[in-house]
Amino acid sequence: MLNLVEILKVKGIFLEHYKIHLATGINPTPLEAFYTGQFKEWQETQNNKNFPCEHILALISLEGDRWLFAGVYKVLGVSRGTTSPYLYQTELLPDQDDLIGKVIVRYKRQYRASYIWGHKYGKYLEIAEIRPAAISIEEFPGYDNAIVSHRVLKVIVSQQEQTWKSALSNVKGIYLIVDTSNGKMYVGSATGDGGIWQRWESYVNTGHGGNDRLKELIQTNGIEYANNFQYAVLEIADLHSTKDFIVSRETYWKQALLSQQFGYNSN
Repeated sequence: MLNLVEILKVKGIFLEHYKIHLATGINPTPLEAFYTGQFKEWQETQNNKNFPCEHILALISLEGDRWLFAGVYKVLGVSRGTTSPYLYQTELLPDQDDLIGKVIVRYKRQYRASYIWGHKYGKYLEIAEIRPAAISIEEFPGYDNAIVSHRVLKVIVSQQEQTWKSALSNVKGIYLIVDTSNGKMYVGSATGDGGIWQRWESYVNTGHGGNDRLKELIQTNGIEYANNFQYAVLEIADLHSTKDFIVSRETYWKQALLSQQFGYNSN
């Protein structure tokens, strides 16, 4: 059984006084932060002094007992934060490019603690898989499973991820935006030749896509507020479908989800 700590030793990374960070959370999730290249900053923002150690071995929750290796960081210091009580200063150790994002660890979490001492638990970090390439945005999962956060959608759009772009550009339809900070919903429709992709791309670029109530939110709170949004496909239609048909289906979903009475649809 291969062990992550032993593999790190081969790389010349010897860990003694270290903590294992079992990274979980929301808005953004640590995996979203990893996708966008912001995991280091995400980890440095803490509500408590969680890293009284020399090094941090970071693992990101995937599913079940599987964790993604996100690197070993040297702790340089800690100060009072502005958006959180504590802001750590860390440095990613060199020569880990062949491991970060590629190594999947199997570790059965027995306690709720997210910050555990390496000398006690490092021996249990079993390597389950080593991928040939670092984990990245997954391919389009199908219209019935297309749920994506605003942060991840920004990466998909900026990279013009082909499976997502191809699938969403080739259908008109109805989509749902949920404000994860309060549960309010917005039902939208894509009636143009660019399909749902064109509409979702506009939300990435503006935060509101031209919708009145969403525009008010962004104008009041700034474009960063759009990071609260989650997108999903409700119904798809052929690109030859008429605008009247799409609008009628949009009306149905507004009524079904009460998004005018309790959400962000103004009409």
